[in-house]
Amino acid sequence: MSTPAEFPVTWAPRRTRAVLLPVCTLLVVLFAVIAVALPANWQLNDRIMMVLSGVFFAGAGLMLARPRVSADAEGITVVNFVRRRRLAWAEIVRVNFRQGDPWATLDLADGTSLAAVGIQSGVGKAQAIADARALRDLVEHHGR
Repeated sequence: MSTPAEFPVTWAPRRTRAVLLPVCTLLVVLFAVIAVALPANWQLNDRIMMVLSGVFFAGAGLMLARPRVSADAEGITVVNFVRRRRLAWAEIVRVNFRQGDPWATLDLADGTSLAAVGIQSGVGKAQAIADARALRDLVEHHGR
């Protein structure tokens, strides 16, 4: 077992965020420019809906940028695309990240499992494995 990480520690797909945040901003700006550049026969409500469409698409992109797993002395917070869940160390039985899995999963004491999308293979397999091992080491150190 390696040495547990210092608290607080956060795992998140940073490259994904670095791409999505500017793209979301660009979407809003692009749809706003299109709304202004529409022909004169388009009504105001059409232009407003065009801008709102850009905001909607940007919102969907921002949801994709949300995932993260944060650990502190009391437990971890798992933020996935829509939901956020706080877990005490004792609630986590095991950290799984099997070959071919898109992200790590947590086996919980109540018999369920929880996806930890903040640790995902899309950012690089070696990095994801290292992150899952670090979380596993923290669970083993603090969970018992």
